[in-house]
Amino acid sequence: MTISNTPKVLFLDSIKLATSQLKSFQKVATVIPNTSKSREEFLSDLNTKYKDVSGIYRHFKASESIKITGRFDEELVGRLPSKLKFIAHNGAGYDQIDIPSCTSRGIQVSNVPTAVDEATADTAMFLLIGAIRQFSLALSHARAGTFNSQIPLSNDPKGKVLGIIGMGGIGSALARRALPFGMKVQYHNRKRVSPEKEQEINAKYVDTLDELLSTSDVISLNLPLNDKTKHLISDSAFAKMKPSAILINTARGPIVDEAALVRALEEGKIAGCGLDVYEDEPRITQALLDNPKALCLPHVGTVTVETQTEMEAVCLRNLEHGLTKGKMGFVVAEQAHMLK
Repeated sequence: MTISNTPKVLFLDSIKLATSQLKSFQKVATVIPNTSKSREEFLSDLNTKYKDVSGIYRHFKASESIKITGRFDEELVGRLPSKLKFIAHNGAGYDQIDIPSCTSRGIQVSNVPTAVDEATADTAMFLLIGAIRQFSLALSHARAGTFNSQIPLSNDPKGKVLGIIGMGGIGSALARRALPFGMKVQYHNRKRVSPEKEQEINAKYVDTLDELLSTSDVISLNLPLNDKTKHLISDSAFAKMKPSAILINTARGPIVDEAALVRALEEGKIAGCGLDVYEDEPRITQALLDNPKALCLPHVGTVTVETQTEMEAVCLRNLEHGLTKGKMGFVVAEQAHMLK
């Protein structure tokens, strides 16, 4: 296959780490770098200089993709070239893409569902320990030159109940990390995992979300964002939690009603939170930054060399699979039928 007749793939973001995989990919595809400067220009360019692309690579939070194109919503998907068959989304969550619109046009969409598991679980565990031990408050005291005599007593993780909402790859990885700290793990999921899996991670299934909220000392959100999960955690959910409860969110910000979270912290409905994601990123609500009960990170859960390299490589391998075999190796859950 010569360069002239290789399929074209539009890169909305550059490959920064998986350079060896990129060299391999360029043997089967021609990479077209994005030159559009705005969403309006991008929509126009889809009919001209990008009209022959068969695939698109995009990153969920890099400076190029989302700031230029905006969401891959119904309008944008409707303007994609007729030749386009594959979108490789570099991120675990894919709420930035209108999947039903892609499906209706026969466009396969993939994410990176496993490459992020370990790094995200590490981040969740850091936030869990930091929040339950009130380390955010301790850090603010240290920076102010105040030593530990004025810090209130915190709690140990040992013996506490960790309630995981969403027992997928990240939830399972977090459960394994919590066990050596002496925590008891329970979970609620759309579908109960196998008995073998429950035994491996020593986790108990809870039938209802309400039961998990009311009986957990720490609640970790590890589920995707969609119409059903947006604002899953709101005033009514906080009312069911223990006043001593800690909320951890490394999933997607809009799963939590941020205004309700601020109220819950200020009114003592919960004891604290650890956050890596926010409702209106990149903005972080000032009331959370100012509250010592909130331990806040700027969405860095997967920002490691190893994880970012693998995320890029997974996208390239899946695009190559689609271009050479007609179907991607895997797609998002809503499109599983497209591979049958």
